[in-house]
Amino acid sequence: MKELQPQLLVIFGASGDLMKRKLAPALFRLAEQGLLPERFSVLGFARTPMSDEEFRSMLENATEVNPKNDAWEWIRNRLFYCQGNYGDFTSMQQLRERIEEIDGKLKLEGNRLFYLATPPEVFDDLVVGIREGGLNKSQGWVRIVVEKPFGNDLESAQHLNRLLWTAFDEQSIYRIDHYLGKETVQNLLVLRFGNTIFEPLWNRGYVDHVQITVAESDGIGTRGRYYDSAGALRDMVPNHMFQLLTLTAMEPPISLDADSVRDEKLRVLKSIEPFEPEEVDENVVRGQYGSGEIDGQFVPAYRDEPYVNPNSTTETFVAMRLFVRNWRWEGVPFYLRTGKRLPKRVTEIQIQFRPVPHLLFPPETAGQLKPNLLTLRIQPDEGIVLRVETKVIGMGMQVRSTPLDFYYSQLGTQIPDAYERLLLDAMRGDQTLFMRADEVETAWQIVTPILLRWRNSPAPQFPNYRAGTWGPKEADELLKRDGRKWLTH
Repeated sequence: MKELQPQLLVIFGASGDLMKRKLAPALFRLAEQGLLPERFSVLGFARTPMSDEEFRSMLENATEVNPKNDAWEWIRNRLFYCQGNYGDFTSMQQLRERIEEIDGKLKLEGNRLFYLATPPEVFDDLVVGIREGGLNKSQGWVRIVVEKPFGNDLESAQHLNRLLWTAFDEQSIYRIDHYLGKETVQNLLVLRFGNTIFEPLWNRGYVDHVQITVAESDGIGTRGRYYDSAGALRDMVPNHMFQLLTLTAMEPPISLDADSVRDEKLRVLKSIEPFEPEEVDENVVRGQYGSGEIDGQFVPAYRDEPYVNPNSTTETFVAMRLFVRNWRWEGVPFYLRTGKRLPKRVTEIQIQFRPVPHLLFPPETAGQLKPNLLTLRIQPDEGIVLRVETKVIGMGMQVRSTPLDFYYSQLGTQIPDAYERLLLDAMRGDQTLFMRADEVETAWQIVTPILLRWRNSPAPQFPNYRAGTWGPKEADELLKRDGRKWLTH
């Protein structure tokens, strides 16, 4: 790994939920492992009035760390706070003075990493404030990390990219999708390109279809205002789900450097033709959950959740069928499915291979023999399972499916949180696991026609699936028309 240079991490929105739940614990674990540079500091910025000491106490409580822990004591002394309004010129000047003070005191060489852990509606003000306040200029390097959503359609994504380019060049912009930081997602590259037995079969000649499921048993919690304006399609598909799809379908890159990997992911997205309006109706299903039971507990309908319009037509479930129109994948359907209030939390990629071309075994085994299935479990129980067909012990010829499995839990090593890896990569200047501008815009080119079709069509009779079920019946029919069915259940 590339050695980290001295640097200052400036986190906008440092009093918020993302800082408490993800960023602070990730920084603490990196400090525990000795992965942060000796000359390092964190400066939080938010509208909430707080002193340095109050900021430190807030993060200490959020991480539930023993205050006498050596790693915590090390990082605690490097935590500072600045209160101000996002984009306000006076606040930006005060922030600049604080940055220069900390930089000089700790000899950080002018290296700065800005992290926008704020709601997307303040991105514009912040980027303009950073630019107009001269914070993007330094004797060292300056980078910026942007959390999703990267716009809410193609036009807004293009606007955000143009805005970022007024203050930073593309090599300094890190669009973070935490799914790419997950260990199993990265392992997909090793599985494909590090094992001779898989790559020769990873094509239309041997693969029948691919399924990608991102299921959540939770509802929307307190995110009603955001979610009701976004919905499942915007929230999950152009980022998380397309990232899983591109890593599954991409060609071997010439190397693992950032642009080589991202070039191949982009080629996959460019091979997906955006739907015509009538094709949306045929290939995309939307749903919204009603009340129901999950794990024996009653849960309310989406329209009864806090901050949600009681007549909302926002989707909480999306399923779609896509085709990657290239030499490797022509004719192989990719089925994507994501939703809230489904029976369990699970994210997995399933590669369904074709059935054997000729049945050698007795006729009574015909219904028992299943095609091979490779499952990459992203969460929970991270691991890989290959289903093979084996003979049942005994005198007759009976067959059964047997899993050949590997789970990370078997290694006895704690799996690092995605934010640990991604924070470290941004600090090192490695963009491999971050989205590039053209990748973001191409993803929205695929999704925006779906949004436009829905905007111009009457919504289904919502709610159309009960909480605790696998979505509306139309999602099952989407595969049934092709003679297939969902494999995760």
